[in-house]
Amino acid sequence: MKSQDNHAAMNSFSRPLILAMCVALLYSGCTSRLAGTDSVERRPNIVFFLVDDLGWTDVGCYGSSFYETPNIDKLATEGVKFTNAYAACHVCSPTRASIMTGKYPARINLTDWLPGRNDFAYQRLKNVEPEQQLPLTEKTLAQALKEQGYATAIFGKWHLDEITADPTQYGFDVHVPKGWGKGWPLTYYAPFRLPNYDGNPGEYLTDRLTTDALQYIEENRDKPFFLYLSHFAVHDPIEGREDLVEKYRRKLASMKEPDTPPYILEGNPDSDPLTLYERVTLLNDTAYNGFSQLPRGTVKIKQRQDNVQFAALVEAMDESLGRVVAKLKELGIYENTIVIFASDNGGMAAANFGRPSKVLDPSTPDKHFSTSNLPLRGAKGWLYEGGIRVPTIVKWTGVKSPGSVCDVPIISNDFYPSILDMAGLPALPEQHADGKSIVPLLQGESSIDREALYWHFPHYSNHGMQSPGGAIRYRNFKLLEYYENGTVQLFDLEKDPGELNDISKENPELVKKLRDMLSDWRKSVNAKMMEPNPEYVAGREPWKGYHYDIPRGAKSGNH
Repeated sequence: MKSQDNHAAMNSFSRPLILAMCVALLYSGCTSRLAGTDSVERRPNIVFFLVDDLGWTDVGCYGSSFYETPNIDKLATEGVKFTNAYAACHVCSPTRASIMTGKYPARINLTDWLPGRNDFAYQRLKNVEPEQQLPLTEKTLAQALKEQGYATAIFGKWHLDEITADPTQYGFDVHVPKGWGKGWPLTYYAPFRLPNYDGNPGEYLTDRLTTDALQYIEENRDKPFFLYLSHFAVHDPIEGREDLVEKYRRKLASMKEPDTPPYILEGNPDSDPLTLYERVTLLNDTAYNGFSQLPRGTVKIKQRQDNVQFAALVEAMDESLGRVVAKLKELGIYENTIVIFASDNGGMAAANFGRPSKVLDPSTPDKHFSTSNLPLRGAKGWLYEGGIRVPTIVKWTGVKSPGSVCDVPIISNDFYPSILDMAGLPALPEQHADGKSIVPLLQGESSIDREALYWHFPHYSNHGMQSPGGAIRYRNFKLLEYYENGTVQLFDLEKDPGELNDISKENPELVKKLRDMLSDWRKSVNAKMMEPNPEYVAGREPWKGYHYDIPRGAKSGNH
């Protein structure tokens, strides 16, 4: 009896003890996962590596034979390379807003770079006034991740709020350089003259931002983090690191001169369009000499990748990615890190004319023209493919076939829901209303459920200055609609990726369908439309000799 009593007593004691021990072990397991000591169970880290003004063919694995990008090329072998990836706009702030919100820029009326362009008397239409900061009512990607226990940081360019220049209002724990909200650096060489961020003698801005980002990774290695490494590179000023500039000087000297002309003309399809023949041959006319706003509202578009300063900018940016990957591997967390590489718009093959009367120094074109987007047409500031199609690579453990290529069209709105999906987090469909998860594409599917992609730019662009309009990509077809006179262009991108053959007149039914779709979409997102410019005066075009100065107190002419 005594032994039975002892056995019963022990059972009575051990049941709650064992239960308590199990609870403690379970709790310990949960906290260890939250603390990041269990690399298998914890949420994946996220590195969003965003480059500024990097064109579709500015990367080796996308076709560049001049710029050297071994680290980006290596990432493509470990993930999926997208050949039809698009920025939501051909200038920076709207695209960056789409990444942070998962919405088309038109839906939140952040449709131009901040603070935006001035109006001038030669414009038939008045620029829509965009929101001057990302609405604080939006739950950004950073906020969504922070709510799920992520550490969040942005290193580099923000450019979604010049009013406070403070991304910490939008879910970021850390912002470097703190207090700088503009979209370009003053220089890439120390002293940088950024708030509390001058750098040390001899430092290069891309390298310094990377060093600080690596320290952040080191400090947050034991918990899931979202690192938004948003480089100022390769935006102007076009200042390469000197050792790399010298490398590319030697490389360029050893190369045969290409068959393509240095420049081609691009004009305004909505008023006085040029034929392909005119775009090339008019360059021989003395009226088209120099670098400014030229007759018939044309500007020059660079057709060669031969700028050694820009090439050095590109390679320094590639080195940055390589250093990030090396640090992740050193810490043993690379496999559990999503790495996204993308650009915010196409390459700057057209110069930036913030003031319409601006005349560029013909002896220093490499200070104003970065790159060529061939075989694509146009550049940053244009709705042609050269302005909106961008290199995009996604590395994730869930990728079915590392090294694969996907030609399904995607857009920058898609990053928000895709990151949540890859991280195993719940979707926020009311927030990322215009994005689709690309996870099915990463896992080998051949499509996602979407009918078309849309663009809306109710402004005159600094790069060309005569291109307000919208666009729709539907299957392989792309329609551009211009807002001054309602002109349209239609291209079959499968047969004509360079958008040289306008097939709108041969396909009136398709044109009507796509215009109706574009109009219906604008209504659905409450897109703001341009109104007549009350200050418009016919004949005051800058290429006709009328001079424009930026008035004191007006918006900046750069972006």
